[in-house]
Amino acid sequence: MTRRRVSILGAAATSVVAGVALLPNWSAGAAVIDDPTVDARTKATFQRLADAVFTDRTDALVTGAQGDREKPLTDGFSGDVKLSTGTARSEDATLSGLGQRKEKLAKAGEKYRKASTTVTLNATRVTGRTAKAAVTETTTLTYAGARGDAPRTTGFQARHELTFRADRQGDWQLTGIRDTDQGGLAVNTLSKPAPVKATTADDTMPNAPRAATTRNPAAVPKTGTTYDYKAMAAYAEKYWNVYNKDYPDFNGHGAGGDCTNFVSQSLKAGGWKHVPGYVYDYTKWFGNAEIQSDSFVGVNEWSWFAQNSKRTTPLANVYQLEVGDVLQMDFDKDGSKDHTMVVTYKSGGVPYVTYHSNNTLRRSVASLVASYPNAYYYAYRT
Repeated sequence: MTRRRVSILGAAATSVVAGVALLPNWSAGAAVIDDPTVDARTKATFQRLADAVFTDRTDALVTGAQGDREKPLTDGFSGDVKLSTGTARSEDATLSGLGQRKEKLAKAGEKYRKASTTVTLNATRVTGRTAKAAVTETTTLTYAGARGDAPRTTGFQARHELTFRADRQGDWQLTGIRDTDQGGLAVNTLSKPAPVKATTADDTMPNAPRAATTRNPAAVPKTGTTYDYKAMAAYAEKYWNVYNKDYPDFNGHGAGGDCTNFVSQSLKAGGWKHVPGYVYDYTKWFGNAEIQSDSFVGVNEWSWFAQNSKRTTPLANVYQLEVGDVLQMDFDKDGSKDHTMVVTYKSGGVPYVTYHSNNTLRRSVASLVASYPNAYYYAYRT
């Protein structure tokens, strides 16, 4: 589906985007009305504005930071929701940053030729003159110049909370956008992923070595057939955005994120067997709908179990990863790992990872390294 480019920014305070007026703030003499309500038409306007915002973000990864954003999209829709001045400035900075990310990705061999973004309005909560809208963004990016068996697309889902405030005349303004996924690893967001708080450990815990991120290392092919690596990849790609009801969902609501829980499920699908015992014992590993060991759902605890059990061996370079292998990241380089992903595809010497929080399908390792060049990476051969 071809989508028209939308405009959400610009210096003119009276411009229009997707039928959403960007108007000056109310004056001191404006009439004051009672607390406004959010009817079906206003909810539709909230959703349309969110769609415009996130479409612009992903388009910045395709065409750059500016493009033709000064051209408004006004046909077929009207509404009274405004983009506040502060939010407009913030989005302008975000789009500029994403344009810079586009250039970094291109240097790493990661280019996109088109993007498709849709936004679903999940819920709206109104308190006085403030409305909070929970939305889910679903984006597909098509790789440019994909050849042979290389993936044609990559995709992700991201959940956000948008804050709207009503002025004295009852007109709504978008005043804030917040990512609500624990991971914060969508390719069109610049927010720094929140670090995971590790369980207190002593020096006896197995300490994984860091992996290099340089291109074209010596290949380290898999030689064993202990596990079904295709089954691991198939499971991850089946459930990357539709969660398996046989397991709990730890994404959002302060649950700590679902990334390691998801990877453990994939490994289990490929033949990893339970090691039952005490849930806090990192030498044990098990998980189902009722109970999970810390090593099944925790980033660092999984690493401790994987190394202690000898079910994994470290790889010296992230580009040596193969299908079924696991990649972890430490964003703030404090020694505590923050995120877990599983490799579900490899082409042209580049591994592609699939993960939860944000739900993501086949993101290239090159994209991760270009987006987070200062993170520590840990590569595990399963």
